[in-house]
Formats: sequence, C-alpha cells, structure tokens
Amino acid sequence: MKNKILISVLLMLYSSGLLAEDIVLPELKGFRKLTKYPVYTAETLWDFINGAANGYLELGFIDLHVAEYKKGKDIIKLEVYRHSDHTSAFGIYASERTTSYDFIKIGAQGYKTEGSVNFFKGNYYVKIRTFSDKSKIIDAVETLARRVETMLDGSDEMPELLSLFPDEGKKINEENYINESVLGHSFLNNAFKALYQTGNDVFGVYLFKFRSAGETYETASRYLSSAGIETESEESGKFAFSDGYNGNIFIAWKGDMMVVISDLAKDQADIADIYTSAILK
Repeated sequence: MKNKILISVLLMLYSSGLLAEDIVLPELKGFRKLTKYPVYTAETLWDFINGAANGYLELGFIDLHVAEYKKGKDIIKLEVYRHSDHTSAFGIYASERTTSYDFIKIGAQGYKTEGSVNFFKGNYYVKIRTFSDKSKIIDAVETLARRVETMLDGSDEMPELLSLFPDEGKKINEENYINESVLGHSFLNNAFKALYQTGNDVFGVYLFKFRSAGETYETASRYLSSAGIETESEESGKFAFSDGYNGNIFIAWKGDMMVVISDLAKDQADIADIYTSAILK
C-alpha cells in the first residue's frame, strides 16, 4: 500500500512539474532559528510522521519544510506542508481540526489550541506548536504564524464550492473534503462534505463537481446501477434508493454537479429536496 501510494504521488509530481521547492522560513526576534531538518518529499515523509504520512500523500503532498525556534529551553516547531492545490491543502487541514478549537482569521482559516496554531493558505498547510506554557512563548507562536502567513502565496479564501452549501442547519466548521471512496464506493471520488442537523437528525451532504455533464451522468448512473436502478442518459435527475452500505440515499444531479445525501429516512425526501435544489439551482 505504501509503495503504491508513493509511486502514484511521484508520477503526479513529475508529470505536473511540482517538485520540491526552496522556502526561506522567517526569523523570529529573540529566538535562534534551527534548520537541521531536510526538505521532506513524498519519498521521505514517512521518516517524519510515519503512519500519518498516507493521509497527506493521498491529498497531493509535495514537500515539507521544518524549522525550530529556540529561546533558552523553550522551542517552537514550525512545519510548512505544500500540497498540489488549494483543495488538497484544505482537505488535510480539515481532517485534523475539530469544532472545539478556537478559530481565528489567519490564511483561509486557522485555529489555536494549547500552544499551537494551525492554518491553511493557498496550497499550504501550516502547523506551529510549543510545549511551553509561558505566555510570551505562546504569544510568539501566533507572531510566527502571522509572519508565515504573509510569506506564503495563494488564496486566503475557503474553496469556492463550499459556498454552495446552504447555511440553514449546517454544522459550523465541520466541512471536509474526501478525495476517494466516498461512502465506501471506489467510483465516488473528490467530494466536499457538510454535516447538517434538523431536529435530532444529523445527515451528510456530499457535493461533486465533474469535468462535464456526461461524466456527471456516468457517475450517477453507476451509483444507481449498483442499487439495481437503470436510467436513461439525462443532464439532470433525482432519485431515492437504498444503498447496501449506507442505508437510504438521495441523489440529484444537474450539468457538471451531483449531490448525494445520506442518513435521512425514506419519508424525509422533502428535506433532501430542499438541499439538493438549493445547491443545484
């Protein structure tokens, strides 16, 4: 599995020209910057984060720059992960956040918690942390984060497709990006997901954007066929069916976009229709 992921990532990087790049990490007044780490690439990331590397590689990891900032016995560690695009950087960032964190306006989005500041901007995911409990060191963590934010190029907005999710009932800061095997199906890939709540019911809304209307229909048709439903080729459609893995599913598509909703009961089709219609309008 490790070799398979590595080979696919390296092929992607070579074909796209995305190779390791030099980043000059900022200085921090009063601290000595230590750059004893190599630049980690897809081939060597396991040396740094071991088992966690797979999640990064699956989301287009390119390279990682690491530095430490030392003041006496106190150390701040900076990690700058570069990914293949903005969506992938959001995906890895979102996979490691929780709603309990203190969210702050930095980059496209970021948060601070227990001596750490994490954020993403453009194609970059940045992690900064200290184990010191001294207020001046913790303040320095955020100062460093602001300097890194200024240094990095790229969009400081959330991925555009997230704006299509309706606000009503949406659980804040629980959106994420799933790059493969959405809902356990190998043919469902590259979806943004948001969680919603209505009453006591929590359900997932998955948004897919394809290269063409034909690709949208092909994917929708394949999903429906897996449940024994055959359809005519159409640019738009709407169905409810039972998925053997996930229970009741509502699916709708139009043009180059498709919406899948899980975890609603059969008699909640009106709720599903509200959300699919709002996204695909």
